Amino acid sequence: MESIYLQKCLGTCLTQGLAEVARVRPVDPIEYLALWISKYKDIVTMEQLRQKEMIDLEHERQLAQMEQEMMERLKAEELLFQQQQLAIQLELEMQEKEKKKAEELQRAQALSKELMMDSGKTLAEISDRYGAPNLSRVEELDEPMLSDVALNIDQDL
Repeated sequence: MESIYLQKCLGTCLTQGLAEVARVRPVDPIEYLALWISKYKDIVTMEQLRQKEMIDLEHERQLAQMEQEMMERLKAEELLFQQQQLAIQLELEMQEKEKKKAEELQRAQALSKELMMDSGKTLAEISDRYGAPNLSRVEELDEPMLSDVALNIDQDL
């Protein structure tokens, strides 16, 4: 049982340390082994810290990638929404223009009907301005009649 504990906790460290002592053959092997084990512990601790940082960095990278994908989806949705809003706005503007055209057409038709009904009225009756002249109707003579008179005069001469 004790051997399993020692092998688990000190096996690699002690084996490598003793191999290093045998290779270097220092004057004080116990002090050398103690310093080597201390340095080994620092190296192992740093390696564990580096591994933890690598895991954390990978996790942060995955989160950043997910966030970037979400931002791209949001931008795409926003663009789609803006396009839909623009289409709706254009449709409303077209409907408004059609409505104005229809209203203008109705006004023009009403005005033409009113003008046809008012064709027998004088200028003062048609105009709503103050001081409009109250002129009576004057009938014009047909031009061919005047031409005939002028031809008759020319022939007499």
